[in-house]
Amino acid sequence: MPASPPSAAVVDLLGALAYGELSAFDHLADDAGLAPTLTARARMSEMAAVEFGHYQRLAERLIAIGADPEAAMAPFVAALETYHSLTKPSTWPESVVKAYVGDGLAADFYREVAAFLDADTRDLVIASLVDSGHSAFVVDRVRREIEQDARVAGPLALWGRRLMGEALSQAQRVVAERDSLASLLAGGVDRPGLDLAALGRMFTRLTENHCKRMDELGLAA
Repeated sequence: MPASPPSAAVVDLLGALAYGELSAFDHLADDAGLAPTLTARARMSEMAAVEFGHYQRLAERLIAIGADPEAAMAPFVAALETYHSLTKPSTWPESVVKAYVGDGLAADFYREVAAFLDADTRDLVIASLVDSGHSAFVVDRVRREIEQDARVAGPLALWGRRLMGEALSQAQRVVAERDSLASLLAGGVDRPGLDLAALGRMFTRLTENHCKRMDELGLAA
């Protein structure tokens, strides 16, 4: 028998999150090469390693519930790689802003969706989104860059807005293309969900959190 919508939604959500973590690992590892010092390179590589650890736990969970991780991730490759191709950093400051802002936006989105899952799956999703203290490193590095040259603040602020726009665009694309995720958000007879107004409020919260992150970096949203 085909999986019920909630079960399909769990596989989709875990698949999307797993590929997000695997892709983040790849791109963070590449971006580490832009670091101006070996210490900064090591920290960025450490962030990549954390992402890979999260991917492994999510893949293990997919196997435990009878799903094939590769098949579960496959539907989300295009959207996530489109995001990364459109937001490829060209400088070290851009790479650390992306690591902080882009990953933060993705984490907020998955936390919102996880609210509609069973407790065990929700706990796994939330655990995979912990930043392991790396945000402080990113905030410090970006603020240092601005202190050293105030002219970088304007371009980085524009970069942050671009990251926000592309992330929201791809998040909306994922929900629109995957009926199970749309059904998860919409709820059902015995399960509350989001109407259009509530969905709008969800994206407003994502935007508000983005503005807070930009403020922490010392950048205008």
